[in-house]
Amino acid sequence: MAAGGCRWRSCLEVVASRQGQRVQHFQQAEDVLLTLLEHVHAEEPRFLVDYSRNLEAFDFVLCASEDAVVVEVPLRIDGDALRVRPCQPMDTGSTGHGQLGACSLEVPSVVTGVGDWTSTGSTGEMEQVRCLAPGKVLQRLKELLVSAIVQCQRRSLLQPGDLSAENLVEDATELPLLVRGGWRTIRFDVVPVVRRRQESPGLDGRQRDRGFPKGTLQKATGDAHFVPASNHCWRPSTHLPILKLLWAVDTLQGPRLDSLRLLEQLRSQDWREEDGRDGLTFNHLKMVLLWSTELFPSPEDWQDLEGSVYRLLVVLLRCLATQRLPHFLHPEQNLFQGDPHRLASLYPKVEAFAWDPARFLRFHFGLPTRADGVQADPALRALLQLPAKDGAYWDTAYFDVLLSQLQVYQIQDATRRSAMSWLLTKLRRDIPLQS
Repeated sequence: MAAGGCRWRSCLEVVASRQGQRVQHFQQAEDVLLTLLEHVHAEEPRFLVDYSRNLEAFDFVLCASEDAVVVEVPLRIDGDALRVRPCQPMDTGSTGHGQLGACSLEVPSVVTGVGDWTSTGSTGEMEQVRCLAPGKVLQRLKELLVSAIVQCQRRSLLQPGDLSAENLVEDATELPLLVRGGWRTIRFDVVPVVRRRQESPGLDGRQRDRGFPKGTLQKATGDAHFVPASNHCWRPSTHLPILKLLWAVDTLQGPRLDSLRLLEQLRSQDWREEDGRDGLTFNHLKMVLLWSTELFPSPEDWQDLEGSVYRLLVVLLRCLATQRLPHFLHPEQNLFQGDPHRLASLYPKVEAFAWDPARFLRFHFGLPTRADGVQADPALRALLQLPAKDGAYWDTAYFDVLLSQLQVYQIQDATRRSAMSWLLTKLRRDIPLQS
């Protein structure tokens, strides 16, 4: 069932050949953005300029489509002095972030210089407090960005067509700027962010650094990041921590990121909906890679490109079949919040690739490769649809069983073979109950 190694490598080489050009385009657009942010900082020193955009560039290069680049603008605030309290339900706005930890940031009297960014709020004890108001911060940042654009145009620092701010709208929690980089236009979503140290980074009880370089999870989650969820509430942001984890994966041996590149290419050219919309996003695939890194911690799992891709595929298929993709840092959150029919229509496309990759391993423009004619496997589907609440079906042994179903490889490790044997006994009891 496997395509030849040459076919896998040829497809990857085409994908990788565009990366140098994408880096150049990003850097050209980044220069324009940094020029604007420098003017913003000059007018309002509380908005800081973060010149270390290597992670954003790294993320942009991996992505095959033209997704927006999130740019977090740090605030000069003593974040450790802020107190975090859950927002009242009425304060979550219409952004849908209420269930994702929307909170208010209370400003104690020791925090000075942010009075014009605060509003009066109330805590659970009905105590009147001053809260850092995200709506006021966003409004001020938007005004300064518009002013910076005008100044740069007057000084001929911007050429006609370099930048467009026409997508800036009222009550948005992100400030989109369209910036020309080379011959393409890149969208930057500018967002103010408050950072504060976490005494106990939230690792949710997982075995620390399993599959990652030692200390990676601790470093990536050492800071808590808060971005606007509405005009009244903030929400935790995992944008930068996830990019740090992705960067750490790149230091490990094996074609892990190459696997992500191939699946991202498939997502952008063959796994889209007929109307061109995405049921699956690049951010979803990044989360799949992080889970695969933890679930398959042995370097032996990542020795070749085909086997590496299949380790991402079995995790992705499991998530699509159950319509649940847990956030890597907050597993209680399901990242599949879209239309369930889209996920249902996406599953057969991904399974078709798993059974017959040779049909899809090619670079093309135009209509996607059709998955018609590839017979679905009911036994595989039954395995994938086992209840997600059972922890036994979200561990290495379970995904080893899935890999063996796809006939990808034979497991050599005695401990893992023993774990598979125990799980197969359990599966014989559980699967008939699901039919």
